[in-house]
Amino acid sequence: MAVTIKADDCVGCGACVDVCPENAIKCDDIAVVDAKACTDCSICIDECPADAIVE
Repeated sequence: MAVTIKADDCVGCGACVDVCPENAIKCDDIAVVDAKACTDCSICIDECPADAIVE
């Protein structure tokens, strides 16, 4: 199961993109997760300064 981005909380900083080992996250204005590529490692959750990513 993939992580979820809380769009209202995402500030579009890209910190999650930089740490994702599967390149499953893209970010323009807000982060978007490719659920098929996400392995639910949760590294992005710890790196998100806005607490916008949840399991």
